[in-house]
Amino acid sequence: MNLFNVYPLFNINPVKAQGSFLWDDKGEKYLDFYGGHAVISIGHNHPYYQNKLKDQLEKISFYSNSVQNELQTELAEKLGKLSGYEDYNLFLCNSGAEANENALKLASFHNGKSKVLYFSGSFHGRTSAAVSVTDNPKIVAPVNFSERFIKSEWNDIQQLEETFEKYGSEISSVIIEGIQGVGGIMIPTPEFLSKIKELCEKYDAVLILDEVQSGYGRSGYFFAHQEFDVQADIITTAKGMGNGFPVGGVLIHPKFQASNGLLGTTFGGNHLACAASIAVLDVMKDENLIENAQKMGEYIENEIKDLPHIKSIRRKGLMIGIELDGDCSEIRKSLLFDHHIFTGNSNDKTVLRILPALNIKKEETDLFINALKTVLEGS
Repeated sequence: MNLFNVYPLFNINPVKAQGSFLWDDKGEKYLDFYGGHAVISIGHNHPYYQNKLKDQLEKISFYSNSVQNELQTELAEKLGKLSGYEDYNLFLCNSGAEANENALKLASFHNGKSKVLYFSGSFHGRTSAAVSVTDNPKIVAPVNFSERFIKSEWNDIQQLEETFEKYGSEISSVIIEGIQGVGGIMIPTPEFLSKIKELCEKYDAVLILDEVQSGYGRSGYFFAHQEFDVQADIITTAKGMGNGFPVGGVLIHPKFQASNGLLGTTFGGNHLACAASIAVLDVMKDENLIENAQKMGEYIENEIKDLPHIKSIRRKGLMIGIELDGDCSEIRKSLLFDHHIFTGNSNDKTVLRILPALNIKKEETDLFINALKTVLEGS
């Protein structure tokens, strides 16, 4: 049997990782400035994280959600305190797409409505409803398409108001990323988010903040939307939550009523996933990683902003989009193969996406800064 070939692969086979570095099967060392799509939040193989998982593996790794699991309670309490959403409830699942599926379903259960408003440039996942609110026709199969899903333009308040005027009584929820990642590090304006919240309250729609990529300290706030003092009804999270262990979560306002069987999952919230997630929160708190994301992100921007070929830098914390004056693919390849640095791209072919671990150190950022300078000045 062969693998189903859906991924364009670089000819690199990482076999070891530590902190912000990877090593391939030939012994070559790479700086990881992408973290596997913002997944690596506290660095590869952090010793505290490793020990938490090893200790848990020696006790129990899995049982279903038909029994008590005190680790879920510990995770919910620590997540509530660090995020500032202590009065919310937590549903655990396995991925960002699954978190968004459950959020959309919960909203519809809550108000009995069926339409969902999403935005241009969005990416919310590849599963049924999540891909239907993703702005990429190439990955939306005919079975996923429905007129229930309505697209509005990003940061366009006028169109937003017109859409609510037309469909407001039918709109169950509005789903928006705290910062668009795949879309090219697109940041919502405070006015746009405030208007969405206002219209959701007026029309009894649920505001879902997708913080799958922009959450968990990535933006310099625990959740990116918290910079704008907007309270979401439902928040989804995943990538940085487990530092590589598959886990996702839905933070749910107390106005939503739970009932047996309303949501469910086999693997979500298993013992190993909880141990990984608790370790991430402990390290984030003890090592002040949200503050470090603010500090290091600002340092990187200041050091590269005047380099040639850079048109703009879109950044919050360590979620950075470097807009170039042309396609970024050759720059990315040069960074990878000539300088051994992993970076990312986006749906906007001119945007180089930078998502290093939240505990990145200055000397490691300097490796990237110097390499980018060499590549851009030589191109």
